[in-house]
Amino acid sequence: MPVFCSSCDTKRAVLKRPKTGHSLCKECFFGAFEEEVHQTIVSARLFNRGETVGIGASGGKDSTVLAHVMKVLNERYDYGLSLLLLSVDEGITGYRDDSLETVKRNQQQYDLPLKIVSYEELYGWTMDAIVKQVGLKNNCTFCGVFRRQALDRGAMMLKVDKICTGHNADDVAETVLMNVLRGDIARLRRCTAISTASEGDGVIPRCKPLKYAYEKEIVLYAYFKKLDYFSTECIYSPNAYRGHARTFLKDLEAVRPSAIMDVIHSGENLSVREGVRMPTQGTCARCGYISSQALCKACVLLEGLNRGLPRLGIGKHHRLHGKILAEQPLTELEERKLRAVDF
Repeated sequence: MPVFCSSCDTKRAVLKRPKTGHSLCKECFFGAFEEEVHQTIVSARLFNRGETVGIGASGGKDSTVLAHVMKVLNERYDYGLSLLLLSVDEGITGYRDDSLETVKRNQQQYDLPLKIVSYEELYGWTMDAIVKQVGLKNNCTFCGVFRRQALDRGAMMLKVDKICTGHNADDVAETVLMNVLRGDIARLRRCTAISTASEGDGVIPRCKPLKYAYEKEIVLYAYFKKLDYFSTECIYSPNAYRGHARTFLKDLEAVRPSAIMDVIHSGENLSVREGVRMPTQGTCARCGYISSQALCKACVLLEGLNRGLPRLGIGKHHRLHGKILAEQPLTELEERKLRAVDF
C-alpha cells in the first residue's frame, strides 16, 4: 500500500526523514530542508545585508548542498549577499585534483566566482610530500591545521566579510565527542558555536548554516536534486581520529535516533567550573595568525617539516618554541626524538 506525504497528503512519499521520521514527497522535503536552513540563518543572524560571503567548497556533498541552498535562499529571501566559492587544494593526487574538477563545474552551474588556494603556494608543501615525510599516522593533524589557515588566507585575499562552511550536525556532534575524549575543555566550549569568531577580533568570522542538518538528509537532498558532487573519501583519512568518533556516534544513533542532536545540545549547554584557567587567544609571533602560544600550530608544523623534524608539531613541545623563535639549534637528543616518524 503506497504511503502518502504527511505534509501535503496528495503525493506519494519518496523518503522518511531521518531527523523527524515524517514521510515526505520530494517537493515537501526540499521545502522543509531549505526552510530549516533559512530559520537557522535568521535565528542566529549569521549574515548582514551587503556582505560578501565566501563558501568553503571542496566538491563534496556538504559544500555542494551548502552552495546550492545558499544561492537559492539568497535569491528567495533577498538576503542581499554577494556569494563566491573558495577552495583549498591540499595537493593529494587522485583525490583533491578530481574533486576540484567538481568544484569548477559547480562554479559554472551556480554562476559564482571561484578562488583556489593551494598548500604548495602557501607553505611550499603538498599533502603528498608531507605524508612521505610523516607517514600515515597523524597526517590529518597537518592537513587540518594547514587547511583551516589556508581558508582564512584565501578569504583575506578575496576580502570577504564571512566564510560559511558545510559542517553538518553529524560533524558538530563528532567534534564534541572528540573533545570530550581528549579532555580539551577549551575547544569543547567553542566547537558548538554556530559562528566561530566575532567582528573586530582580527579574524574573519566563520559560520555553519547546516549546523542542524543531518548528514543523511544532506545526502538525500543532493540525490533527489541531482546535484553534482564528489563522493570519494580522502585516501589519507582511514586512520583519522575523527573516524572512531564517527563510528561511535553512528552506533549511538542506531539505538537512539536523537543522539546527534542530544550530543550537540550537551555541548551547547556545557558549563565550566569557576576558576578553571582557559588558554587566552593571542597572535603568532611569526605569521600573525591567531594562536594561544608564541607560535601558531601551522608555523610549528611547518618548521618541523622544513627541518626534517616531523614530531615537532605533534605532542607537547611548547618549550622548544622559544628556541625556534630565537633560531637557536636544538640539542642532539631533542633532534633525535623529533626525527622519529613512527608516531
